[in-house]
Amino acid sequence: MIERMFNSVNTLKRGLDAAYLRHQVISNNIANVDTVGFKASRVVFEDHLARAAELAQDDKLDMVVTHERHIVPDGKKPFEEVGPVVVTDESTSTRLDGNNVDIEREMVELAKNSINYYTTISKINSEFRKLGRVITG
Repeated sequence: MIERMFNSVNTLKRGLDAAYLRHQVISNNIANVDTVGFKASRVVFEDHLARAAELAQDDKLDMVVTHERHIVPDGKKPFEEVGPVVVTDESTSTRLDGNNVDIEREMVELAKNSINYYTTISKINSEFRKLGRVITG
């Protein structure tokens, strides 16, 4: 029962973890904007989380993984285990030196990520205020 009270906070925490990792990846991309042959990376999280949430709501009877060495069917992960993944774009080059970092795109992504991070912090604070009101009556 108590674990269910913090489900939304735990999900929001995972979003914060993804935003933190995304900030590190974007900062690394910006720092290497002039590095010959450097390939930009991205963090993929929201799509994986949405897919896991969609699968968690299916009424189908799914195969259960009961051991760490079991194969997860169709690459499905339980909703609680979905995390951010760093993906490097090896397929493109925007300059002759092989570097594919677009500084304008990185700055836009950094601004979007900052807004996302602070919005998520605000949501977590709201959840704790609600819990405080429930506790104090």
